[in-house]
Amino acid sequence: MASNFGLQSASGHLVVPTESKDPYPADVEAAFREDAAQVIARYPQKRSALLPLLHLVQSVDGYITGRGIDLCAELLDLTTAEVSGVATFYTQYKRHPNGQYTVGVCTNTLCAIMGGDAIWDAVSEHLGIGHDETTEDGLITLERVECNAACDYAPVVMTNWEFFDNQTPESTIQLVDDLRAGNPVAPTRGPAQVPTFKEVSRTLAGFSDGLADEGVGAGPASLVGLEVAHEKGWTAPAGPAQEDTSAAADAPAGDTEADGDAPGRTEVTPKSDEAAAGTQAAPKSADPAEETHGPSSVDEDEVTDEDSAANEKAESVEDTTLFTMDDADSRGKDDA
Repeated sequence: MASNFGLQSASGHLVVPTESKDPYPADVEAAFREDAAQVIARYPQKRSALLPLLHLVQSVDGYITGRGIDLCAELLDLTTAEVSGVATFYTQYKRHPNGQYTVGVCTNTLCAIMGGDAIWDAVSEHLGIGHDETTEDGLITLERVECNAACDYAPVVMTNWEFFDNQTPESTIQLVDDLRAGNPVAPTRGPAQVPTFKEVSRTLAGFSDGLADEGVGAGPASLVGLEVAHEKGWTAPAGPAQEDTSAAADAPAGDTEADGDAPGRTEVTPKSDEAAAGTQAAPKSADPAEETHGPSSVDEDEVTDEDSAANEKAESVEDTTLFTMDDADSRGKDDA
């Protein structure tokens, strides 16, 4: 059955418990301020430090508390409403007490059809809790998650965002039982042991846990494509040839002839753009600030045949040219 460890009504996800507004003990607040100063120093504008500071709050309190919101607002010169607006937007921030381990079962399309739905049903029934609810002992919070970004190992379960690949209902039940019993639990990839929710929250706040290089990072299924590429001698496509870049730079201004080496492509130089923008008649305005294209002293009657021809040519190019990605890159460099 669902626990009373967290607020179970909908308001529990929006309103922090009253007791969470009690001030921090002096030593805890001092340590928080010291850590927060290191985080804030990383950003040109201190308000940008809000996301890691909210993780720092969870590393201390286990969820986003009222006192944590107040302190973040003070340190970043924000209102408590601004801090709460961010805390209620992202699901990694908990507005009610969270378990020591967050177990997330992926029930998105691929994991679902590979057994994710069966895992969820079995574990939810075994623990007696539903989505975002916590066991009576305060150890496990169970979540449905949309995607764990590990589809090559479906169905996937995460515990505090560490991977448990190719799971079954039986293996996941064993996982949560081991966590509740205090047995060491090692993820399929990553560190040798799953960190607690508070520990991983501190890492997300930007403080290294020293475990980044521990264990397997990419498993065999993720590396199959790379291994095939090595066997076949395949490499990533090279960028545009240097000679093509030089030829584009040396092309006469206003040249819109198709490139003979690339049928169907048309090179458009900045002069053509100027012709399209600078010679089109723009409506006159009484307000000089509204004048946009071309010198205001040029009268429509004074547009030369040459200008008209350039304009027609530019409009034709605009209507018929299909640009490839390297065309767009070339034009971006010219404009810069």
